[in-house]
Amino acid sequence: MPKLRVYKMRADAIVPQYETSGAAGMDLAACLSTSITLEPGGTAKVPTGLKVALPRGHEGQVRPRSGLAARHGVTVLNAPGTIDEDYRGELQILLVNHGPEAFTIGHGDRIAQLVVAPVVQVEIEGVNEEAALGGTERGSGGFGSTGV
Repeated sequence: MPKLRVYKMRADAIVPQYETSGAAGMDLAACLSTSITLEPGGTAKVPTGLKVALPRGHEGQVRPRSGLAARHGVTVLNAPGTIDEDYRGELQILLVNHGPEAFTIGHGDRIAQLVVAPVVQVEIEGVNEEAALGGTERGSGGFGSTGV
């Protein structure tokens, strides 16, 4: 089983964990000295107090917590955010409040989830003709071309 190495920058930082045996993501918690209030339409970079080393050949996908989104309209701004395997800085979560009311984040609040997934890097090959890309049933149809 691949390992996620976690370093706590502060003693009160919360190490992520899976809440159930079948969970795909582990919860990430805010690590704050003072609370942060997100006004409607507001954004914040919320520290976790953690640094990680992802397993080789993996990425960390930072995703919203469905409960925060459903109840308060608070979600991850760049969802899913990507943590590259070679990043060693503090994990910080970009949150946005799409809800109608201000939302306050306190120390220890679960604010996002982290899914660790394998990544495949590809060799880039330039081609001189569009036909070299190969045809498909869909072709160049985009944005709703296969129906709603």
